[in-house]
Amino acid sequence: MNSVSAASGVKIAAPNLDNALAGAPLYVVPLEEQTEEFVRMVADEIEKVKISTDINGIVLKTDALGSLEAIAESLKQENVPIRLADVGDISKRDVMEANVVKEHEPLYGSILAFNVRMLPDAEEEARDRGIKIFQHNIIYHLIDEYVEWLRIEREKLELKEFDRLIKPSKVKIIPGYVFRKAKPAIVGVEILAGRIRPKILLVREDGEDVGEILQIQDRGKAISEAMTEMQVAVSIDKAVVGRHINEKDILYVRVPESHAKALLTKFQNQLTPEELNTLTEYVEMMRNKTNIFWAA
Repeated sequence: MNSVSAASGVKIAAPNLDNALAGAPLYVVPLEEQTEEFVRMVADEIEKVKISTDINGIVLKTDALGSLEAIAESLKQENVPIRLADVGDISKRDVMEANVVKEHEPLYGSILAFNVRMLPDAEEEARDRGIKIFQHNIIYHLIDEYVEWLRIEREKLELKEFDRLIKPSKVKIIPGYVFRKAKPAIVGVEILAGRIRPKILLVREDGEDVGEILQIQDRGKAISEAMTEMQVAVSIDKAVVGRHINEKDILYVRVPESHAKALLTKFQNQLTPEELNTLTEYVEMMRNKTNIFWAA
């Protein structure tokens, strides 16, 4: 197979005629003077199955031009980009193309193969580089298998991303439950929204830092987190009761701007109504403290 480098840097595969024409109409040239017409007819057939390609997309290999065109169209409807589309068995080069994509877009660093074999050196290369290969001899099974895998992997990645984000939360210092004023301050709090964990930072309603939660205790036992409506004791590093915090104060978990932006856009539906309200309050507070475009 030959390839041409377009101005954008995208590789456009020119079909391998030895294999490609197996699925195209056959032409016989009866006279030498008709050679030019014959070349034009073959070029027209190839033009019909020209496939747009992307820098980051899957590698598609099929047994004939007809199946190449059909699968490419189905993938387009599923919004799956294609880096390389070609006729023939899976080669080591195909695996290397998929590996280039995998380094930037792991979910697209895969090969979809319809009714073709994988050459031995390609199989070894794919195994060593962890390239996912989807092979089938029924078109819709091949596409369904990849699209379902793509959906599941995307959900896993989104869940992983959501889990690493610091979520909005707010607590109220319960009057009469100041156990120590400093080094560290230990106070009783009620969780009004969200959840708190050790090692997260708290800020006041004016946006000023209070300190880091060192430990959370419930009935004298250390716990890893406290959720909405729970009343627990927390130790706060660097905070001094009477100077930085007071009874009845409302404290917010300090949410980084990038986290707040992601929560407001990509993950808003995964927040509880209380968490979303708290995040809205927090964003408004930070815009008043810093700039009006905070987390915009």
